[in-house]
Amino acid sequence: MAEETERGPVGGLLPFGVIDVAGPSMRPTLRDGDQVVVRYGARIRPGAVVVVRHPLRQDLLVVKRAAERRRGGWWLLSDNPLVTTDSREFGVVPDDLVLGRVLLRYWPRPRVLGSR
Repeated sequence: MAEETERGPVGGLLPFGVIDVAGPSMRPTLRDGDQVVVRYGARIRPGAVVVVRHPLRQDLLVVKRAAERRRGGWWLLSDNPLVTTDSREFGVVPDDLVLGRVLLRYWPRPRVLGSR
């Protein structure tokens, strides 16, 4: 899961924002409490870490890995194999719910995130 913060895109002019990561689903890549920089509207490729609106609860943002492109959207997976709150539970995520790509973790241990 992720939480939207007040540090999102400035007046909609900049395509970057900050997301606070909540929960264990992206361990070991990301941990609860990490803060990441998101590029909204970025091109998504398989293996990228992405931010999406949850397909069943659109008020909730989630951070997942884009596993593969499927008809109508993206198949998303958690990096933590013990957490199945991903496409195995909610299916393919439509393109319009995919908000952007996580570029880097800047707090507490800065690290650029690439594709697997």
